[in-house]
Amino acid sequence: MGKYHIETKQVPPRFLPPGPYCVIAKEEGCLGCKYCVKKACPYGVYEKKGFDIKELRETSSYYCHHCLFCVESCPAGLISLMPNPEYQRLGDGYWTPEIITSLWRQAETGKIPVSGAGYGGPFVGEGFDEMWTDMSEIVRPTRDGIHGREYISTAVELGRKPLALEFDPDKKMVSQIPPFVEISLPVLLSLPSWGRWDRNVLFSLAKAAAKLNTLFIMPLKEFDSTFLSFIDHLMLSVETKEAIRSIPAQAQFIEIPLDLVSEIDVVRQGHSERIISVKVPFGPGVEKTCLDLVQNGVPIIHLFADEHGREMVELRPRFIKDAIQDVHFSLVEQGVRDQVTLLASGGIAMAEHMGKTIICGADAVVVGQALMVALECRLCKECEKGLPCPVEINAIDSEWGAQRIINLMGSWHSQLLEVMGAMGMRDVRRLRGELGRAIFYRDVIKESFANIKKVSGE
Repeated sequence: MGKYHIETKQVPPRFLPPGPYCVIAKEEGCLGCKYCVKKACPYGVYEKKGFDIKELRETSSYYCHHCLFCVESCPAGLISLMPNPEYQRLGDGYWTPEIITSLWRQAETGKIPVSGAGYGGPFVGEGFDEMWTDMSEIVRPTRDGIHGREYISTAVELGRKPLALEFDPDKKMVSQIPPFVEISLPVLLSLPSWGRWDRNVLFSLAKAAAKLNTLFIMPLKEFDSTFLSFIDHLMLSVETKEAIRSIPAQAQFIEIPLDLVSEIDVVRQGHSERIISVKVPFGPGVEKTCLDLVQNGVPIIHLFADEHGREMVELRPRFIKDAIQDVHFSLVEQGVRDQVTLLASGGIAMAEHMGKTIICGADAVVVGQALMVALECRLCKECEKGLPCPVEINAIDSEWGAQRIINLMGSWHSQLLEVMGAMGMRDVRRLRGELGRAIFYRDVIKESFANIKKVSGE
């Protein structure tokens, strides 16, 4: 097998995304300079801008990189920037406008996002932002990520793994190897828990999964014969006991909810090579639930949080990075961790979240909402209210949609290689549970202040 490579290419948006700032250029008071600063704009904003008749807005905010060249250079001071209210309305406190627009850019270009102005925000926050990855090997050119000479593998196996192999006196293996599949990227594609997605969106994900050599977790109720050509890259999600009877014979990968775990033997009946994933919500007692599933031979457990990465409890919910650690190490303590594949989903909004979730104990992640953003979703959830989608997402061309998803995953793949190269690691499977490859804010605080004793006053 050759070196894994994701073929990206430029895929322009159907709707121009809003930028962070609007350009305000007054005409009154213009000095009529021979060399107007607008013509000298390094990004050609004033030449490219126009009026979008679909969204009924001027398009300069999309092209502007807010470098302030025109603002500072206009001798009459007629140009200014103001925050774009349309941009500020995107997403929410977790799926911020910055994350959404970054995903759009990656889906458009397939390139790693780079900020020439540097990062000016805080270096610690909540969730994934209180975790930093190890970069101690960043100066070694042979492991320099996407540019290095050493191959870095991002492939993982999905399925149950034997703890040991047995051989007879003739050195022939007598162990029964459980069915498993190798995917080239530690990411499975999925749909968000909300939304109304038409066949064009489903075909986009199925085509992208096939080209990326991964799996698309597709609702069984949406499957029909037109998807049979993608069956090797589909994990069909069964929601009810009655739906089990309609599973196509060709389906190799099936996902069931926790309340249908008693039906595993029915799902496997006549199809012993099927690989089954059980979907389990993060919540109280999830560690015991996962241990029971492993002991009962479940090959894959898909642990999911909400779209903000929180477990399904109202009072003090754990974040996904903490919850997956608890599950991972509870299985390690019982000596069964290597028998099962752990998938994790919820709150995976950036490439760094993928790597950090694997460091915390997952074998791979499941991504859904970020893929819809790649297809230009604004996360407004107007569709949930029965209102029309402002970007007509269900009217996309499936080839266009597939390439946008491929571009996004290509960018994430490159970023994973960069991080692993900086760690001096050449196999993503070794990254699983390697907490020594990360620094946690809580540990830094504990180490820094744990020995400081309070001095009482006299």
